[in-house]
Amino acid sequence: MDRKQQLHLWYFLAAFMGLLVVQSWLSQASVTQRIPYSTFLEHLEAGRIASVTVRPEQIDGRYADPIDGNTHFITNIVPPDLTDRLERSGVEFDGTVQNTFLATLLSWIVPVLLIFALWSFFLRRVIERQGMGGMMSVGKSRAKVYVERDTGVTFDDVAGVDEAKAELKEIVDFLKEPKKFGRLGARIPKGILLTGPPGTGKTLFARAIAGEAGVPFFSISGSEFVEMFVGVGAARVRDLFEQARKAAPCIIFIDELDALGRRRGIGGFGSGHDEKEQTLNQLLAELDGFDPRDGIVLLAATNRPEILDPALMRAGRFDRQVVVGRPDKSGRAAILRVHLRKIAVDPALDPDAVAALTPGFTGAELANLVNEAAIHATRRGARKVGLDDMTSALERVVAGMERKGRLLTPRERETVAWHEMGHALAAARLPGADPVHKVSIIPRTIGALGYTMTRPTEDRFLITRSELENRMVMLLAGRAAEQIRFAEVSTGAADDLVRATDIARQIVTRFGMHETVGQAVLEQDRGGYLGEDRLAFTPRDHSEATAREVDLAVRDLLDSAYRRALALLEGCHADLEAGARLLLERETITPAEFPALRQREAAAA
Repeated sequence: MDRKQQLHLWYFLAAFMGLLVVQSWLSQASVTQRIPYSTFLEHLEAGRIASVTVRPEQIDGRYADPIDGNTHFITNIVPPDLTDRLERSGVEFDGTVQNTFLATLLSWIVPVLLIFALWSFFLRRVIERQGMGGMMSVGKSRAKVYVERDTGVTFDDVAGVDEAKAELKEIVDFLKEPKKFGRLGARIPKGILLTGPPGTGKTLFARAIAGEAGVPFFSISGSEFVEMFVGVGAARVRDLFEQARKAAPCIIFIDELDALGRRRGIGGFGSGHDEKEQTLNQLLAELDGFDPRDGIVLLAATNRPEILDPALMRAGRFDRQVVVGRPDKSGRAAILRVHLRKIAVDPALDPDAVAALTPGFTGAELANLVNEAAIHATRRGARKVGLDDMTSALERVVAGMERKGRLLTPRERETVAWHEMGHALAAARLPGADPVHKVSIIPRTIGALGYTMTRPTEDRFLITRSELENRMVMLLAGRAAEQIRFAEVSTGAADDLVRATDIARQIVTRFGMHETVGQAVLEQDRGGYLGEDRLAFTPRDHSEATAREVDLAVRDLLDSAYRRALALLEGCHADLEAGARLLLERETITPAEFPALRQREAAAA
């Protein structure tokens, strides 16, 4: 007997008992008569009463012989002194009993119910905060279900990654016309994995697919499968795919797949009984168990594809990987046009000019840049957002807010001015360097006491050794300017030294560009999109002698770049001094205000 049948049986028994109670009450009411107290006194004097039961406010009795078909009676008690007076007056009288049932209910039952309701409410909040949701629903999927009108996103809202968009449009075509793909026996990929750096629009792509296809869209994060109870994650995976089968055609989107699909055997003892491994095993079984011809498409996104389990990545599970990378210059301009539609923009603002200032920015960073520019324009009382607002927002994002309240000593301000002018003049005179856009000695919240902003003219994918060495010269030119002016250096070049050393080491160990060490790769690129973990242990696969050669080669490259920076600045000492004085006076200058910063562009022309 299942649970539903048991509930029906209990309902039947409760109804039967209620019927018996009502029948008993009706039968008792049919033979019991309520009479006035004066009538009771008359019957008592006439001897018609057989027995009575005296209660505080009521008398129950039985007649000696039935009267009018009634064998029992009920009457209320009246005080004795009032009884005598009423008898002398010849008035029929009776008493009444105050009904205290409602007062008793309010004073006892209602507080108990209120306490129970409050306890249930707070207990439910605690359970939800702990992530359990309820003991009966702990194994239920927590996927949020959207339909076409809920996502509010289409492919028109996605720009800058046209190759990825073209691949994903096939998914929409399949969901709309499944017979078109099956005409030649082809099948849609079971799973599609979106990879790429954070902020490039992987989640936005998934929602755009759902918005274009107009089918149910199950969205869930990988971390929502794993709980403190063993087996809950696997149960939620089963429930998710069961819901998807009922709603087919549909899309299942698992965000942050690395939280669920991490390679088994790492990060633990490898016992095979870990909750995450059980959840992953269930996901693998579900991927093998559904047919894509049913109209179920599985999308997943991750920033760390290198740590996913190989069984999850094999053909037949995630058949296709779509890389959503950082956009190029034209892609950034397209993304900016999408976001600029949402704000009031000055017609003179050129998205291409802004795109040139933002190399390496992702879609999320560009959206934040547009929002910061709108805030800046609002703060200064402008009606529309212009290029100056975009530049200020870029400085805010890259270097932080201005800290004009930070007071530097005159010697520190002069040191910063010479340091930044050294960077700027080196960038203006080195071939292949990016042109200077702005130089400032205003301290920023991120920690910089000044900065030199350069503007790339184009996206670069291949860099020669001479260009890398020129970058090192530009980075070390700030310290060289301090050496020229003060005959000593400060700690202001700490970050420059880190970046220059990293370039020199990559020249030697990764790019094979040094004559002494040779064309050998001595350090592997870790890959991934979250950057290298500097705290992780990296095994070295070369000898101590080779390691010494690497260190000597890195030092030679840095020394050579520093000597070149000193020679370059000594050759334009007058411009260096004039530029430093102008910076001390105005704090921020551009090539239009100091023509020496445009010398490289003029020479190139």
